[in-house]
Amino acid sequence: MPQATSAPILVVQSASASAADAAAIADLSGAATPERVGEHAWRLRGAQRRERVAAWCETRRLDHAWVPEGRRFADLRLLAMDMDSTLITIECIDELGAFLQRKDEIAAITAQAMRGEIDYAESLRRRVALLAGLEERALQEVYDERLRLSPGAEALVEHCKRHGVKLLLVSGGFTFFTSRLQQRLGIDDTISNVLEIEHGRLTGKVLGGIVDADAKAAKFRQLALRLGAERRQTVAIGDGANDLKMMAEAGVSVAYRAKPVVRAQATHALQFTGLDGVLHLFA
Repeated sequence: MPQATSAPILVVQSASASAADAAAIADLSGAATPERVGEHAWRLRGAQRRERVAAWCETRRLDHAWVPEGRRFADLRLLAMDMDSTLITIECIDELGAFLQRKDEIAAITAQAMRGEIDYAESLRRRVALLAGLEERALQEVYDERLRLSPGAEALVEHCKRHGVKLLLVSGGFTFFTSRLQQRLGIDDTISNVLEIEHGRLTGKVLGGIVDADAKAAKFRQLALRLGAERRQTVAIGDGANDLKMMAEAGVSVAYRAKPVVRAQATHALQFTGLDGVLHLFA
């Protein structure tokens, strides 16, 4: 006879989810008494009625996920995440455009690329070309004054370090920012684009090959192979269409504050929770 499998566990969380929310979803789904697993996160076992859960959570701005029993964070070997709008709250290239009064123009192209409507490499060339002539010091100003870590980012990074999970930062953005975040957070490896700078100003060009969806996925595979990590021991987190190929390589993929095309293809989606919400998707 085939071996019976445990029913999935329902995880409900947000930045402000309450015990009353957890009790209500337990009643709605027919689950057992909620088990608190974080300040604003609950795990519910034995849910019998799943059909209304997604709509109910969406209207109350709660993230929900069905996770398998026994999936442990401590078993992971590799966690990769995108930088812009994932590890950090901004799109660095959009903020650089503000110095030249071109933020809206650049942001519109960024949004198209993240939705998968235009080729990423071509979109980056177009956006970087609009930065031609920008003083190099603007990069440091964006890092110092505008760049902020996403909520829960430091908790997720610290948890990875505690359990020996290697961290990979992948970005279609720029090494100026990834290198500083790597040093600041103790990230193990990174991949990103290099801006050409001459005489203290951006030339409007990128040096070398462009880090696109294929490059992100290849870097992920390369590091997983080097670590001897099985697929089930890997996680990838992203928000844009150029993250999808990397996310498809991972055992668990998480769409973080992501575009609809990414949410539709990810294992789980976090729209209202910080990055530390990833931890609650594991035992």
